[in-house]
Amino acid sequence: MSSHYESAAQTLKDKVRLVQDFPEEGILFEDLTPVLADPEAFRTVVDGLAAACEELGADMIGGLDARGFLLGSAVAYKMGLGILAIRKKGKLPPPVYTEEYELEYGSAALEIPASGVDIKGKRVVLVDDVLATGGTLHGAKLLLESAGAEVAGNVVVLEVKGLNGRERLSGPPLIVLNATD
Repeated sequence: MSSHYESAAQTLKDKVRLVQDFPEEGILFEDLTPVLADPEAFRTVVDGLAAACEELGADMIGGLDARGFLLGSAVAYKMGLGILAIRKKGKLPPPVYTEEYELEYGSAALEIPASGVDIKGKRVVLVDDVLATGGTLHGAKLLLESAGAEVAGNVVVLEVKGLNGRERLSGPPLIVLNATD
């Protein structure tokens, strides 16, 4: 395990705010706000994410709407790469590539520009804050593949255990900074 991963995991353990029974009873919410607001903690997490993206051979970073934009942008900057903002449906002017996908409570759609950004043949690593059911990351993978890119991997800060999100992400590798058994 990379020392960057270990440092990030410890930082997350120290800085993530745990909120019981939010957004509903029985759920433990892991709030990343204190991590993002602390310059040293933010840097440590970005370093861990960047090490993972480098390990996966990224040509470009794909940041998922919305916290994936924050994290992915910092990672792309650190690595000297571009960032592709993967948006929720209706946020971009046409033409766009669109991919609808299923969530645990319904469906949603993601979009990227169909012109002005050439991702054909690029190895894109998807960056997001939390892996829950895996629906959004899976939808992003299908979207990028339909546009001609290869998804080289998925990198997330936190994983919600018990929702089986990693099972939905067949194919590209998954790296979770707070990985615990």
